[in-house]
Amino acid sequence: QVQLIESGGGLVQAGGSLRLSCVVSGRTFSSIAMGWFRQAPGKEREFVAAITWSGCTTSYADSVKGRFTISRDNAKNTLYLQMNSLKPEDTAVYYCAASPPGRVGFTFDSWGQGTQVTVSS
Repeated sequence: QVQLIESGGGLVQAGGSLRLSCVVSGRTFSSIAMGWFRQAPGKEREFVAAITWSGCTTSYADSVKGRFTISRDNAKNTLYLQMNSLKPEDTAVYYCAASPPGRVGFTFDSWGQGTQVTVSS
């Protein structure tokens, strides 16, 4: 059974930075695509960023392009999200997500419990 454990959330002032981490177990991390999603209060969960198994291809939501960077360390079974120039509208619970083995493209079937990011103005 796959487990995804996020960490690194917190309270930061606008313009600041945070780095989220997600440790994955129970699935061959180095062979699956991974992603980050977020959900703000009263809103639907939305896509933030995704990365292929090799790290060669990434995808970002328009709202975070140029500010957020997704990366992975396959030796450590860990996914990262570096968030710079944070804005109050980035406030949300952030979730990491894992693709099913063998799936092509960015589709996800497993989710972590989430980590809260709060950006004050």
